[in-house]
Amino acid sequence: MIRSTAGRAATTAGLLLALGLTTTACSTGQESVKSGDASVATVSGKISITYLQKQGDQEYFVGEAAGAKAKAAELGVDLKVVNLGSDANKTVSEVQAAIAQKTNGVIIVVPDPAVGPQVVQTARDAKVALLTSDDQVCATGPDPAACAKSDLVARIGFSGQQMGTEVGRRAAQEYKKAGWSPADTRIISAWKQDVTVCGDRVKAAKEAFSTAAAQVQTIDVATDNTPTGAQDRVAATVTANAGVKHWIVWGCNDENVQGGVTALRNAGVSADNVAGVGLGAYLACKDWSGTQPSGMKAALFINGRDVGALAVQTMYDKLKNGKDMPAEAFAKTTMVDAATWKSAGVTCS
Repeated sequence: MIRSTAGRAATTAGLLLALGLTTTACSTGQESVKSGDASVATVSGKISITYLQKQGDQEYFVGEAAGAKAKAAELGVDLKVVNLGSDANKTVSEVQAAIAQKTNGVIIVVPDPAVGPQVVQTARDAKVALLTSDDQVCATGPDPAACAKSDLVARIGFSGQQMGTEVGRRAAQEYKKAGWSPADTRIISAWKQDVTVCGDRVKAAKEAFSTAAAQVQTIDVATDNTPTGAQDRVAATVTANAGVKHWIVWGCNDENVQGGVTALRNAGVSADNVAGVGLGAYLACKDWSGTQPSGMKAALFINGRDVGALAVQTMYDKLKNGKDMPAEAFAKTTMVDAATWKSAGVTCS
């Protein structure tokens, strides 16, 4: 979802005013608003859970939903999965709808972190358990990066720092194997810059690359986390840096890297002068399924099924047994490439 700065500020201000919060609320020391709140009662009968996902038609989230459904069936849980797309307004209305339908718990991947405080307040007022997956949500402000840790809602997903570190290390390996030099090499780092977990990933990638290889100039590219959005922005970046011979591409997800690699190919840069390291592998594997050389050299496989299953299990344990949810719980990751992606179990989008 792309909005103007003014529009985003107005939306954020409206949410804060509606909740009686200020932009400094994240550091006031208020009581944490989490799914582990004692006001959430255990459930003696059949448990009902609603899983709200942004971009529910994206391959990763399709897998996440499948994993959640499989775990729900195993546990005897009534699960409803809702695709929010990129609509922040739909996020709030679907939370309200789930509560009206007497759901016991809500698991959510928010399209926009600015709706976090309103979502948390709505769940707390209804005494409904709340858990986030993938992206962080702050209970007391619109920006999870500026939020006190005690005010972050419990989350199931992946460690942004760990993922970024693995991507940066693999990019460094590709760089050194190719024998490139800093003088004629640039790194494209592409991500949606208001998504906290994205920032964690690309920052860690840069740090890991610098430690393992060399100081190579990095060009930060703001995108909407989609392949076409990344392709358009990277194309403009390549045009503005016509003298660069070698390119390294990483980003928040496979979409950013695939878009970047495509833009470079369209600009006439050969595959052997591109080292893309994806994050997800569900799009990267498409390049490896063909016969043409690709600038997509590797990708970190993140299995959405594992996250969906773990999220449902965590919510079930809370609702059935009163077990407190961990602040964060992470699923495993695996680095794959053209030779290993099939044996790792990657499903191509």
